[in-house]
Amino acid sequence: MDNSEEVREFLTSRRAKITPERAGLPAGSRRRVPGLRRSEVAALADVSVEYYAKLERGSLGGVSPAVLEAVARALQLDDAERAHLLNLAQAADGSDALTRPGRRATRQWKPHRSLQWTLDAITAGPAFVRNGRMDVLAANQLARAFYHDVHATPSNQGNLARFNFLDPASRRFYPDWDLFADTSVAILRTEAGRNPHDKDLHDLVGELSTRSEEFRTLWGAHNVRLHGTGTKRFHHSAVGELTLAYEGLEMAAEPGLTLTVYTAEPGSPSEEGLRLLASWAATEEAGTTTAVPGPY
Repeated sequence: MDNSEEVREFLTSRRAKITPERAGLPAGSRRRVPGLRRSEVAALADVSVEYYAKLERGSLGGVSPAVLEAVARALQLDDAERAHLLNLAQAADGSDALTRPGRRATRQWKPHRSLQWTLDAITAGPAFVRNGRMDVLAANQLARAFYHDVHATPSNQGNLARFNFLDPASRRFYPDWDLFADTSVAILRTEAGRNPHDKDLHDLVGELSTRSEEFRTLWGAHNVRLHGTGTKRFHHSAVGELTLAYEGLEMAAEPGLTLTVYTAEPGSPSEEGLRLLASWAATEEAGTTTAVPGPY
């Protein structure tokens, strides 16, 4: 991915989101841009217009942390956007190769036995490991059953983004499909900033851009986000509606990988749904039946 183009489009898109009123500036009556002018961002960041214009053209190599922070403040970037800007700057000057541990290719990575034991020890909720490309790399029994639709179509290749945008089953599995689509693209965009030389990621983005108009539109928005905790709704073909909380934990021993665990509120219908799913998963993996446990 072209780092200078990424920088240019990211900074331009963030500038377009900040209105003069939000920045504490007079709006005026003859504005030709939807957000701030370059000169206004430069003034807010206390740099020259020429220097900021150079940054927005994609030249972040060698920019000091103080200037990056000033630009982040001027554009009112959130934590995820600030981190993304820093990652883009590191990639621009080559420091990412020195500060970031190397990532293994997906096809070569296998979970340590102890990691699989840890996943298997989690029995009350789906637990799985994914990378920044949203490949599911390891999972417990309940997660395999939970993502049955993802793995049912071989062309998904165990990838949650492919499932989201290319598999019609995702429209049922995700009742809030638009929210999941936004999140998927934001995770991929964040990974592109962290790891711009990932060929597998580049190929995935190219595939999704070619095959999905929704993906192309969302990718062009340059939104990023931190995806650590929250609540999501699902509709599983075997057990129906589930409202689950999730926690995403960065794995210190495997940089770039995230362990995600879904849980249900104690005593809720969703908790009962997960128990039912666990029972179904056990019979499925034992090969005793393929029937769903309820009329869903």
